[in-house]
Amino acid sequence: MKRPVIAALCAAALLLTGCSASAADGGGRLNVVTTTEILADLAQHVGGDRVAASSLVPAGGDPHSYEPTPADAKRVAKADVTFTNHLLLEPQALIKTIDANADDDAPNVSLAEAAESYGANVIPLVENIGLEVLWLGLRVRGNGKARGATRTSSIELAATKLEGPGHLIAYLTESLGKPDKYFDSADGLDRTDTTTLPPAAHTHLNWAFTQPGVYRLTLKGSLDGKPLGEGTFTFAVGVEPHTVKPANGGPATVLADGHTDLTVDLDAGQVYAYSDTKKVGAEQAKVPAGQVVIDVPNKALVPVPDDQRFSFLGKPGTQIHQLPQAVLGKHVHGEIDPHLWEDVANAKAYVQLMRDTLISADPDGKPTYDANTAAYLRELDDLDQYVRATLTTIPAARRQLITTHDAFGYLASAYGMTVAGFVVPNPAQEPSVEQVRKLSDTIRNLKVPAVFTEPNLAQRASVLIQVARDQGVQVCSLYGDTFDEHARSYVAMMRHNAEELQRCLGAPR
Repeated sequence: MKRPVIAALCAAALLLTGCSASAADGGGRLNVVTTTEILADLAQHVGGDRVAASSLVPAGGDPHSYEPTPADAKRVAKADVTFTNHLLLEPQALIKTIDANADDDAPNVSLAEAAESYGANVIPLVENIGLEVLWLGLRVRGNGKARGATRTSSIELAATKLEGPGHLIAYLTESLGKPDKYFDSADGLDRTDTTTLPPAAHTHLNWAFTQPGVYRLTLKGSLDGKPLGEGTFTFAVGVEPHTVKPANGGPATVLADGHTDLTVDLDAGQVYAYSDTKKVGAEQAKVPAGQVVIDVPNKALVPVPDDQRFSFLGKPGTQIHQLPQAVLGKHVHGEIDPHLWEDVANAKAYVQLMRDTLISADPDGKPTYDANTAAYLRELDDLDQYVRATLTTIPAARRQLITTHDAFGYLASAYGMTVAGFVVPNPAQEPSVEQVRKLSDTIRNLKVPAVFTEPNLAQRASVLIQVARDQGVQVCSLYGDTFDEHARSYVAMMRHNAEELQRCLGAPR
């Protein structure tokens, strides 16, 4: 029963029964719905017998890509409290399902965004994939509050005009190799050539060009259907970029390497390029769209895969110029790393925020929530000391993490590790000699004794596993976003991670 219903029943029966307005009274438990199993486990430890906590994302599911169901909407509607991680960990469809269906009187808390006041430490999401060409994505900047934006708002980037000698296809390769087209000029640009992102989001794309030459692409931004601005970007495809005039006809800013996003700014109402190679002080620079020339060099030539799913690119084997998306799969995220719980100190902040939220929903449960939280915080202190002591035994030169995806920045920062990263190829194509060489060199040069996959993301790690085997290093397992049958709690997950890192990276015996 939802809290408003319980309160009404209690008011009606108060004179007869002495019922108090508490969601956990009458033998019922507070219904707590979370997005992930990790959050459900933390909430259950805080709530104990007064709550029933459950996760929308099922066991082994990927919270980055989970698609909600009608049954999920019903579960949210019946929830007394909902907890999300957010910072764009969860897909916007899941966040929209929660915000649209949660009772107005039920607390709906985004933990990662509210936990700093409880002592959580947040760090930037650093993406440093060593490509030989520009890494080009799409981004939304600003919170747009002055324009009425919320975390469920839809920001559209529409391709409205293309000039050039061939076709432009911007598409994303999903984790199992399925392509998802965002813009395709082959049949003209219309309303279908539009992509939608949530506020403060970033995503990766492949940018394919069927003929060499100079292209000009106009992108128009809008917030919930209201125009925000537009910009025209110039691409130098297979030609010397410094000889190409940008759209405004003035001096060009050539973008040839590093990481750049074509960006719509909710606060400024502008469309521009946001580049990590053109900086103002320590900050990435905003480069006006009309000033930009994006270099798509001849070393970006790749053959069209012999795969019917990629026939929109041309005949198999045909050479096209393509800037790769760099990170495999649908990978929408923000500027802050959302995986806070990999630092136990941040999990403690989550737990305290959960305690206060449950007390607000069930004041009569305060003694229970306080006592459970105090006991669990002591357990987490012991866990933090165990993880730290265990990882300290790994020689400094061997504390290199090569992992499936970027979920371990907090673990590395808190416990003295280094995330080395790796390049993931498109699974619809054979990995290039260069991609395999880079990964092999990383493993060889750093002398890493092991690489780490996540149990629920094994299909994304086939090349990493094969190269590791070729280099004679172990393939080990770390938990990032979810549990499995071997680790059914947060404490068990973190203990496993510490022990696995020590076993696989520790000094040889």
